[in-house]
Amino acid sequence: MGYHSSMQKLSFFSLVLLIVAAIDSIRNLPVTALFGSSLIFFFLLSAVLFLIPISLVSAEFSSRYPEQGGVFHWVRHALGEKAAMLAVWLQWINTMVWYPTILSFIAGTAAYLINPALAQNKLFLALFILAIFWGLTLLNLRGIHISAKVNSFCGTIGTLFPMVFLIFLGLGWVLAGNVVPISFSWDTLVPPLGKGENWSALIAIMASFLGMELAGVHVADIANPQRNFPRAMGVSVLILLATMIFGALSIAVVIPTKDIHLVDGIMQTFTTFFDAFHIPFLTPILAILIIIGSAGGMINWLISPAKGLLQAADYGFLPSFFTVKNKAGISVRILFTQAILVSFFCLAIVFMPSINAFYWFMTALSTGLYMLMYLLLFVSALKLGRPQKGSLSYRIPKGARTVSCLVGILGCIATIIVGFEHPEGVDVGTDLRYMLSIAFGNLILIAPVVFFWIYRGNSKLSDRVKPPF
Repeated sequence: MGYHSSMQKLSFFSLVLLIVAAIDSIRNLPVTALFGSSLIFFFLLSAVLFLIPISLVSAEFSSRYPEQGGVFHWVRHALGEKAAMLAVWLQWINTMVWYPTILSFIAGTAAYLINPALAQNKLFLALFILAIFWGLTLLNLRGIHISAKVNSFCGTIGTLFPMVFLIFLGLGWVLAGNVVPISFSWDTLVPPLGKGENWSALIAIMASFLGMELAGVHVADIANPQRNFPRAMGVSVLILLATMIFGALSIAVVIPTKDIHLVDGIMQTFTTFFDAFHIPFLTPILAILIIIGSAGGMINWLISPAKGLLQAADYGFLPSFFTVKNKAGISVRILFTQAILVSFFCLAIVFMPSINAFYWFMTALSTGLYMLMYLLLFVSALKLGRPQKGSLSYRIPKGARTVSCLVGILGCIATIIVGFEHPEGVDVGTDLRYMLSIAFGNLILIAPVVFFWIYRGNSKLSDRVKPPF
């Protein structure tokens, strides 16, 4: 909840921490480490093509429509209600695909408390994932909410602390003169851009920045936002890039690319470091900290996407069946629908060639869906034009506005296209099978929007013939 003008404003430092804590994720480091030293180039490219543009556009939207937050209303004002329904659906269905990746990460980490070999056992991962997700869903049905302080605590001990610790271990590994399996030559730092498989890194890295639009909701809560918000974004981007780049490199300098596990790569790396430095007793401690941080973040994410769908329900796109709330004010049927869908997605692990293939496929599919939503946001910002100053707390600087939107659109389109590219070093079947799987996945997951459009049209027609009440 934002602060009102009469309440204390967020400090510059607090805003930076909020942004960094919301985006920084240790979970994505193994998948970006697959690309060795070239990940530096792709991280910087992703910051220019996506991270900075979406941050600026989201801040302006938040300032422009302070009482109607969220992508549904942002897109509705520019492209109409049908496009808004598509945008909020993409945001919601993307999280259904995203859940299995974070859940498999938690399960893979938990395996190190029992037997590390279980992290590559499909049955263990599937059962553990289902147990966690349904357990968290049932907790949320009772209206259990974690305060901002608890979430910050979970994020600090479960993400920032392990990430900083990982970076120091990687630095110690290099300084100790150990063998480093990657090269830092010019050819590897800037890979041949003509090779399609090199661009697969863009998918992994863009996935690290998903959700950056949420930073814009804080724009009304800070003093002098026109000056402080861009500064906070600049500092946050530098921190995010530094922690993600050096964190991923810390994995790449100790685990050969072909041996990196995407699900349990973090614990795989920590175990290697701890064995080398003769401190193996820290392995279960780090595992517990990471599980706490990841599970703490999951609790809020379970309810947030449902709120977006309820906004669409207010405009008649959803049957009233899905809008029923329990005594705690929770959308029971939407949460159960989420749980059922996620269960099916999680069981897909059984049919994938490997654990790494499952993790990569879900990451690529989720990222592509989210990029379609971001594409609608950038197009909406362009169509609406630069807002009048009025009482707005933030506007993108005049010279940077169109450029930010166009560059963002280019970044989204490039990421969507690259999502169909067979990743090098991950067994996802043949090129054709992988491409068709991504295409079919997108088609199946986006198709329900047509039903909601038709339902809305029929509802409006019936409303005309019914007497008003």
